[in-house]
Order: sequence, then structure tokens, then C-alpha cells
Amino acid sequence: MNDLANSTMTTTSPPKRIDFNTPELQRKRRIRALKDRLTRWYVLIGGLAVLGAITLIFFFLAYVVAPLFQGASLTKEAALTPAWIQDAGKPLMISLEEQNQVAMRVSDKGQALFFDVSTGAELKRIDLPLAAGVSVVSIGKDQPGSPLVILGLSNGQSLVFRHTYKVSYPDGKKTISPAIEYPYGETPIVLDDAGRPLEHVALNVTDTSLVVAGSAGSHLNVLSLSREENMMTGEVTSEQKRIELPQMTEPVKAIFIDPRQQWLYVINGRALADVFSLRDKSLNGRYKLLEDGDAEITASTQLVGGISLIVGNSKGGLAQWFMARDPDGEQRLKQIRTFEMGTAPIVEITAEERRKGFTALDASGKFGVFHSTAHRTLLVDPVVDGQGVFGLSPRANRVIVEAGGKLQPLLLDNPHPEVSWSALWSKVWYENYDEPKYVWQSTAANTDFEPKMSLAPLTFGTLKAAFYAMLLAAPLAVAAAIYTAYFMAPGLRRKVKPVIELMEAMPTVILGFFAGLFLAPYVEGHLPGIFSLLMLVPIGILVAGFIFSRLPESIRLRVPDGWESAILIPVILFVGWLSLYMSPYLETWFFGGDMRMWISHDLGITYDQRNALVVGLAMGFAVIPNIYSIAEDAVFSVPRGLTLGSLALGATPWQTMTRVVILTASPGIFSALMIGMGRAVGETMIVLMATGNTPVMEMNLFEGLRTLAANVAVEMPESEVGGSHYRVLFLSALVLLLFTFIMNTLAELIRQRLRKKYSSL
Repeated sequence: MNDLANSTMTTTSPPKRIDFNTPELQRKRRIRALKDRLTRWYVLIGGLAVLGAITLIFFFLAYVVAPLFQGASLTKEAALTPAWIQDAGKPLMISLEEQNQVAMRVSDKGQALFFDVSTGAELKRIDLPLAAGVSVVSIGKDQPGSPLVILGLSNGQSLVFRHTYKVSYPDGKKTISPAIEYPYGETPIVLDDAGRPLEHVALNVTDTSLVVAGSAGSHLNVLSLSREENMMTGEVTSEQKRIELPQMTEPVKAIFIDPRQQWLYVINGRALADVFSLRDKSLNGRYKLLEDGDAEITASTQLVGGISLIVGNSKGGLAQWFMARDPDGEQRLKQIRTFEMGTAPIVEITAEERRKGFTALDASGKFGVFHSTAHRTLLVDPVVDGQGVFGLSPRANRVIVEAGGKLQPLLLDNPHPEVSWSALWSKVWYENYDEPKYVWQSTAANTDFEPKMSLAPLTFGTLKAAFYAMLLAAPLAVAAAIYTAYFMAPGLRRKVKPVIELMEAMPTVILGFFAGLFLAPYVEGHLPGIFSLLMLVPIGILVAGFIFSRLPESIRLRVPDGWESAILIPVILFVGWLSLYMSPYLETWFFGGDMRMWISHDLGITYDQRNALVVGLAMGFAVIPNIYSIAEDAVFSVPRGLTLGSLALGATPWQTMTRVVILTASPGIFSALMIGMGRAVGETMIVLMATGNTPVMEMNLFEGLRTLAANVAVEMPESEVGGSHYRVLFLSALVLLLFTFIMNTLAELIRQRLRKKYSSL
């Protein structure tokens, strides 16, 4: 009994209490809490650092881009009253040299006076070789940037000279020595045989000929002088030929010669322009420059390159005109743009020597700065009282205005006039184009070129490349993700998923290299096979699945559940081999032996070897792993209870997948597609190497493209730091950043909405 009692007491004794406050457990808890705090702060700081870095990138890009849209600024310096200005005669022209240190003033007295820009002090005065009793009536200049000047004299003759500035360093000090040269001799050229005063003159020179024109009243005179050098003897022979043109009926106001010596523009009457063909010696047409019958043309000039005319009228308006082809193929003078400066008459217009910009001065003393192609009015400020004459430096950063017996120096800051919202995103009518177009062409070989920096074709190319890549990648990746996560056997899934995700590790430069050097020419030579492959592989898979479903159960059940996809491997290989093998036969049977020629000639579709098809194949291959990995995780993460509950209620696996699994996983699948889209939009190396980098706006599958990212990669190394081209490239990067930000924001909003909608499943 005692033993039994003792045994009972032993078994019913309370359990031994575990002490959770031992020093060892307390130390472990402290370490775990420390790790939790460190991890929380690490994640918080890391996340804030990422957001801060993105914000800093955004503000840095905006900081670089902002100066593009700022206007010009003008700084007035102290007016100068040099002693020579009282007896130097009426100014006809003021010109500045490259360094903005020396200016030249030509007067009606037949003198060329050089003076210091800073002080106004006279440096040199040269009397031009005019006969006794002959005075200067008019003056004209060659194209902007050329030092040639022509004077119209009172006896019907013209004198051509050139102003030069020799730089030397005597005693280590920079010295500029101005001089006048006479490339066609000091003897004036006779333009008007009757000896009438030449009220307006113009000239144009090429490597082989000089064309001069002058008018006396309504009488027009044009002369061509050509020189030819014998390469054997060195003897130079010259020929002078008069060009007979239909005579004018209205008094001439201005004359201009096309730089190709094809057209002669004569502004006459109140607001008329007669255009003559110097080659056909005929009148191309008579054009009305103003619709307002009360206004008249008061000033005009040619832009750099000599293609465009800028005309100003008596009501403060300006307009750009140039020759363009009509739908019937004939070239006509057309008004392209208009500008407004004020209400006072325009008295002088001067074009910049290196850009398609121009400056103007009106009768009230207001000075305006404009850019033709960008259609920008950058500045309109009063600088002098009353009417004056001004000169613009070659760099367009210095202006000197003479008015009221004083010289007014001005500093002009106008760094980026060629960029405007319309020039970047709208169609622009460029010189030598027959209609407005979207064009990206930042550089060229000649100095007459104007940069064409429309971002529209680059943005279009970016979206085009992404569209064709997603067209291939999205169905394959999403379908593969759904099958792998839902239908595939776990053992096979553990092998397939890492292999597909490993594709993401392949450098895109390798894919671009492969696409550009192998895939592009291969696709060109096997077009029927490639299209057959894209069409027959889905059909082959469906046919194989249909045949497999009709096999006896004894055969079908031998394939383990979830391993059916392995049967498709030989099917896909066979269909691919058959498509490529039959390619030359299909090309012979249906396309006359050359499908590319058939596409180009019969369909009229441009075919480039490196085209959007090649980009879609290569970039689609690069995007598939991103979409697949995220979408597969989303499908696989659907709670198993939802699937089993659906199957228990009698739904088939296909119904469960379409009505439960995909809906539940739709936020993740949508995120996968958006991330893949972002990857395609920002891809650089593949589109750089697999396309012709042609900035065209065509959805043609067989034509090349240029993307924003590839354009930045190609042109950033050759751009001038701080220049317009440089800042527009940064603007391209900013557009990409904003695009991805907006796309990701919309994607997150849609994802959250989908999650909320299907969270109750």
C-alpha cells in the first residue's frame, strides 16, 4: 500500500517548470530584437535611398533640360559717341568679326571704316576705289557667313570686295589687322549699260562662277562671270555673260540670288515677289507676299544657306518664304511661318551666320530675336530711340546699333533658339522639304544644315520595338507560366523553371550581336520559312494535343501526369525543321523565287535587312524570362485550397484554371507584363545592333527604327557638352524616365484594383 501510494504520488506530482528568463535565452532575445531593428532600418534606409536616387536623377535631368525652353536675354552697355561718327557719312552696313573686337562700317561716302567694338575708337579707314563724282547708292551681301560685299554705284556699276581680319601676335599680344581685298579686281563691274544708279544689288559666288544682279528703277540687270583654270598651264580664263530676263513693271525693293544660282528673287511693288529661273531665263511666278492691302514690304534678307527669305512689313510683321514643290511637282514660293514684332515698320533684318535664326529692328527702336524653324519669338526689347542700323556678330552674341549719332553695344545671350515644343513633337516644315514632317537628323556634312531634332520618330520607334517584342513575348511567357505552375509535374517544373530564368542572365549585347550579324541576314534569306514557323508551331501543338487526346487510354496513361509537355519537344523540332526546309520551295512556288523582292516591288513595302521583325524576335527572347518568372510565381502562389475547393465542387481543371487561378493571380500577371513592357521600352543594345537606327514613323514590320535609348547611346559621345543637341538627348532620357514612371504608377493602381476585386475568391 505504501509503495502504491508512493507511486501514485510520484505520477501525480506537478511538472517541472521551464525557466524562460535564463541569461542565455535573454541574450538570444536581445540579439533577435537587434537583428529585427537593424533589418527594419536597413530596409527603410535602402528604400528611401532608392527613392532619393530616382528623385535626384529626375531633378538632374530636369536641370539639364530646363535651359532649352528659356528665351534670349539682352544686356545694354554704355552708349559710345566716337569722334569719327559725325563726318563718316550715312551708314549702309555694320559688320563684326569673329572675335567681337573689330567692327566694319560702310558708308555712302565709299569708305570702309574699322573701329574698336569696346571703345568705338577708329582703327583704320579705307577709301574704296570709286571714280570721281561716283557715290554709293546701295549695298548687298553674299549669303550669311560670307565676307563678300557688293556696292551699287550711281553710274550703273558695281564693286565687289571682301573684308578680312588677320590675327597676329607681335610681342606676345594678340592683334587683329583688318583689310579690304578685291577678288574680282578693283575695276567696277558694269551692270547697267545706260549708266543708271543701281538702287538694289545682290551677288552670289560658287567655286566656278559669280552672279551679280542690280536694279535701276524697274529695270533689272543680271550678269554671270565664270572663271576656269587650265590644270596644265595654270592659265585662268574668264567669261562674262549677261542673263536676259523679263523686265519688271513695278519698282524693285530687294534682290536675292539662290545659292545654287537657280532662282532670282525680286521683291517689287508694295508686296510682290517675282521669282525668275536663271537656268531657263523665265519667270517662275509672281507671288503676293501680303494679304493686307494697306501694308507693304519694308525689309528683307536671306537666312543662312540662302534658301529662305525673311520679309518684314510696315505693320511690324515678319514671314518666312521658300521654294517647295506643289502636288503637281512644280516648285513654287510658299509662305511657311509668320512672326509678330510690334506695330512699327521693320527697317532692317539680319540673319545669323550659323543657325536658322534672325534678328530685326523696327522704326521705333525695338530689337527682336527670332528662330525660323522652331517658330520662336525669343526676345523683343527697345534698344534705341528711333530708326537705326545694326550689325550682328558671327557668333550671334554681340550687336552694335547705330542711331542718332551714337553706337549702342549690346550683349546677346541666346544659347538654344532651335528647340521648341513644336519642333520636338509636331510636324515641322524644313527647308528643301515639300511638306511638314517628323524628322530626327542632328548632324550633317555641310554648314548650311539645320539640326532636325524631333523626338516624335524616336518615341514612335521605342513603342514600335516594344510592341513587336511584347507581341511575341507576352503570349509565350504567360502561357508557359500558367502551364508550368498549374499543370506541370513538380519534378519537371524544378528543371524547367531554372532553365528559363537562366536565360535572363544572358547579356543583351550578345543577343544584339547575334541578331545583327546572324539573325537579320538569316531571316532575310528564309522569310517564307520564318513566317511558316510562326504560324505552324501553334497549329502543330494543337494538332499534337488533339491526336494525344484521341489515343487509347492504355497509351495515354503511360505518360506520367504533368509530363505531357515533353511530348511536344519532338513536335516543335519537326515543325521548325519542316518550315525552314520548305522555305526555298515556298519562295519559288508563291513569290517568284525572292520573297523580299516580292514584298518591295509587288506590295510596295520597304524592306530593310535589320528591321522590326528581327528586333521583335531578339528582344522578345530577352523579355520572356522576366515575364515568365513573375507570372509563374503569381500563379503558383494561388492558395491550394481554392484549387482543391473548385475541383471538389465538380469543376474541371481547365475551368478551375480559367475561373479561379488566373483571376486570383491576375495582379501578378499584370505586373509581369508591365515589367516586361518597361524592359522592352528601355532596352538599348539589342535595338542598337539589330536595327538600321533609322528614325522613321512607320509601323511596317520590315522597316527599321530608332529608339530613345539607342539614340542616347549612339549620339551622346559626339554631342557638345551644354549644347542644344546634348540637352535634347537628356530630354530623351527624361521622357523615358517619365514614361516608365507613369506606366509603373498606372500598373500599380490597376494591380491594386485587381487584387481588391478578386481577393474574395
